[in-house]
Amino acid sequence: MMKWLGQLLGIDNLNELSGGRISFAAPWVQENGWLLIVLLAAAAILSGLYYLCFQGGQWSKTRGLLAAIRALVLALLVLILAEPILELKFISYPKPWLWVLLDGSESMEITDENEVEPDVPLNQGTGASEASRPSSQQLLSRSERVRQALEKDGGKAVQELADKFRIRLFSMVDHQGVRVLSAEKKDSTPVQNSMALAGLLGSGENDEQHSTNHLLSSLKLWETKGEVSAHGAAIDDLARRYSTDHLAGLVVVSDFDQNSGPNAVSSARRLNVPVYAVGVGPTSARDLSVDLLVPPTMKKAETSTVVVTVRQRENQGETVQVKLSVQPASGETPPSLIGSQQIRLSSASVPVEFPYLPDQAGRMVFVAEVEAITGETVVENNRVMKDVNVIDDFLRLLFVEYEPTWEWRFIKEVFHRDRLVGMRGFRTYLRSADPVVRETNDLFLPSLTLPRNEFFQTDVIFLGDMPAASLTSRFCELTREFVGQFGGGLVVMAGPRFGPGELAQTPLADMLPVVVDPDGRLDDREEFAMKLTPLASQFDFMRLGQTAEEDRRAWANLGKVPWYQPVLRVEPRSTTVLAEHPTALCADGKTHQPLIAIRKYGRGEVIYIAHNEMWRLRRLYGEAYYRQFWGQLIHRLGLSHAVGNQKRFVVRTDKSRYRADEKIVVTVEAYDQNFNPLGADQIPDGRLNSELSNLETPGLEPQQLLIPALKPGVFETRLQVTQGGEHQLTIFDPIEKQSVSTSFHVASSSAERRSAVRNSALQISLATETGGKACELNELDQLAHEIRAPQFQAQQVVILPIWATWLCLGLIVTLLSLEWAIRKGVNLP
Repeated sequence: MMKWLGQLLGIDNLNELSGGRISFAAPWVQENGWLLIVLLAAAAILSGLYYLCFQGGQWSKTRGLLAAIRALVLALLVLILAEPILELKFISYPKPWLWVLLDGSESMEITDENEVEPDVPLNQGTGASEASRPSSQQLLSRSERVRQALEKDGGKAVQELADKFRIRLFSMVDHQGVRVLSAEKKDSTPVQNSMALAGLLGSGENDEQHSTNHLLSSLKLWETKGEVSAHGAAIDDLARRYSTDHLAGLVVVSDFDQNSGPNAVSSARRLNVPVYAVGVGPTSARDLSVDLLVPPTMKKAETSTVVVTVRQRENQGETVQVKLSVQPASGETPPSLIGSQQIRLSSASVPVEFPYLPDQAGRMVFVAEVEAITGETVVENNRVMKDVNVIDDFLRLLFVEYEPTWEWRFIKEVFHRDRLVGMRGFRTYLRSADPVVRETNDLFLPSLTLPRNEFFQTDVIFLGDMPAASLTSRFCELTREFVGQFGGGLVVMAGPRFGPGELAQTPLADMLPVVVDPDGRLDDREEFAMKLTPLASQFDFMRLGQTAEEDRRAWANLGKVPWYQPVLRVEPRSTTVLAEHPTALCADGKTHQPLIAIRKYGRGEVIYIAHNEMWRLRRLYGEAYYRQFWGQLIHRLGLSHAVGNQKRFVVRTDKSRYRADEKIVVTVEAYDQNFNPLGADQIPDGRLNSELSNLETPGLEPQQLLIPALKPGVFETRLQVTQGGEHQLTIFDPIEKQSVSTSFHVASSSAERRSAVRNSALQISLATETGGKACELNELDQLAHEIRAPQFQAQQVVILPIWATWLCLGLIVTLLSLEWAIRKGVNLP
């Protein structure tokens, strides 16, 4: 009986009926229940009066029967108006859910040469001939192999799983999450299931949602067009949108080549069910890939080194040719070969160095290539491109100091010989210098308050031990604008005479990585050795050696510092402490006194050093480590933005590499000759003229674009490029009457085509970390025996609207027909 009722209601494994009740849904009954009793009584009374007073003749049993039938009909009509519902409570043991997540990325369309149709035998012996190798017509893509495995033997593997579980198919959709694969509507609600009781109702139909045929039909909706694999995002989306208490496990069918989104193993742990990872694709394959390491900026006529790294799998000992070429981003001239080398693949990665002497300035595109080898499945990773800005200019440093110090002397000497600074790039303002010297010597600035067009050509400002009275408000405001708006760099070095407390009442105080104490005094009670923080190694100017041991030795060479300037606390906003005092604490009694700290301020960075004793790095090794520290620091601060006067008109894109479906945000920061924001009213039509060119299609006419003003000094537009390759955007500068260009790359091939092998490490981790199992695609038919089906008890409530059923209507029609037949039998009109 319960099995029949369960099939009628669409409830799996119905065990027992735990209760039930009848209630009325009509609001008028819920508010005034007594009214229903009155109406039912009125129906009985009116039916009796009708046959007693209005049908003539004497009362008889037949008339009493007719009155009872009429009373039942009227009572049923009253009950229909009251909307009676039947609420049944059942205890059932439904089959648990099993989620199957299919990889929807483009890598599933890769055809692996060492993977063939399962029914095609492969010669395993070492003497197999070439004739025994499968032809290209026999090769299947990874997704086709998955479909074939699921449909094998009429879907036997799917049928065995469907016998134990309710299966729902999902497909990964890039970084957006998952998509349900269902050839029909989603599962019905309990109320909809209850309508199945109306085989009587005429709307019930069998639930085929989890049948083998339905699942195989749903498999046809699986698409493999995703440009990234985001397993973690997909699992998080499953947990967020489809969570259930009756989940037995998750089956993931993929090559596990995750290249986007959160960590998949962490997401799987949070799901808290076993993951059964079914691997597709080879775990190893013959493959070559190439990486390109270039300096972020090169200088014209100065030799730089470009490193091409060739990585290989299963090609040990072979010889391949590596080429490096370069061409202007404008595409005006064809690529020129920098060098070509034959290398032997003696290890997993082989670095190859190419010296390069730039002979022109501008953005240059470097292309590194390695020849393809026999048996490579993926060749898209055999070529890589990177663009570099070659400058025919120099960095401009401004050192502001009260009087000459050892640090001032040695920094001046270092950067006079630096190829990116030189004697033209280093200028200083010494408050104590003779006015005549400041006026006649090109090294010195006569005044701290430079005109805007000169001040903003500076790239990095050093601020030494200066009294507050010497720092004019205009200098402070220009410095704040220089760092926050133009992306300049500021280095503040505390000195023993005045100290950083002098900055407390100036606009510069809000820019510092520390909160200075206006009443602070130099602390020279005992010498100390600076202690580097764990985060220091993340900053290139703090890495003085090629190895950890050399780095430790270099910093030990600084020796003990005799004094420092204490501060109140570390500024919590965007600050990273790189070196601290080993014992002295801040005002909170917990934080160690910061000795070197860096803070992001607007578009630029501010570095604070609590003393000016860094010159002690020269003690045993000369300028080697001292130059390394200051050189890397200046390159970081000075090359993070446009150099010199180029800051006046800067063209930027939000990224340098895009997918074909991504929006490209182009921003132009434009200023006049005095570095005041350029307004829309200062240029024709209020918009900047530009053109977009595809550098890989020289004959194509450039696309003309107009870039509107977003706000004074900022022009912005968004565009979408569907063609792959290197593109150049050229924008006309209305002030200097010249063009400024930037380039970006649009990927013509998906990131999914960058790897030929399965990420078996991720596959195994997903399984072992969750208590599941990792298996191969040909073991799919064993999953039904591997996955445990826990028993879940479910209490389900089925609500049946009795008043809206064919049963109710049929009862009324039957009673009326019976009354009519009896009336005819006793000759009543």
